[in-house]
Amino acid sequence: MINTSVFDYVNVLDKAADASWTRNKAISNNLANAATPNYKRQDVTFEAELRSAIVGNPGSMDQRIRALNTGNHLSKLNGTVFTDTAAVSYRLDGNNVDVDTENVYLAENQIKYQGLINSINQEFSNFRTVIK
Repeated sequence: MINTSVFDYVNVLDKAADASWTRNKAISNNLANAATPNYKRQDVTFEAELRSAIVGNPGSMDQRIRALNTGNHLSKLNGTVFTDTAAVSYRLDGNNVDVDTENVYLAENQIKYQGLINSINQEFSNFRTVIK
C-alpha cells in the first residue's frame, strides 16, 4: 500500500461488505416470500458499479483506489436493490423465486462476505504490524 492513504483499501472493502450484507437481506427476503403469489425476486447490484469505477481510473491499482476515495466517488457506490426479471414467472401464481437457486446464491454470498471481512481484518493486522 505504498503511495496511498492508509484506509483507502479498507474503505472500498467496507463498501463491498455493506453491499454483500444488503444482498444477504434481499436473498433472505426472497426465501421468506417463496410462497407469496406474484412476488418477484430481488437482488443487489454492486460489483459492476465498482468494476467500472476502478477500471475508469488510469494508473496502478493504488492510484485507482485512491481516486475512488477522493471526492465523493466512494459514497456513490452503494448496493442497490432491484427487482430481478419482473416479467418472468416460473409458476402459475406469478412468483419467480426458486428456493434451490436462492440457497445457492445465499451460500455464494456468504462466502464472498466472509472473504471481504477476512480481507478487512488482514488490512488491520497489517496496520498493527507496522505500528509495532
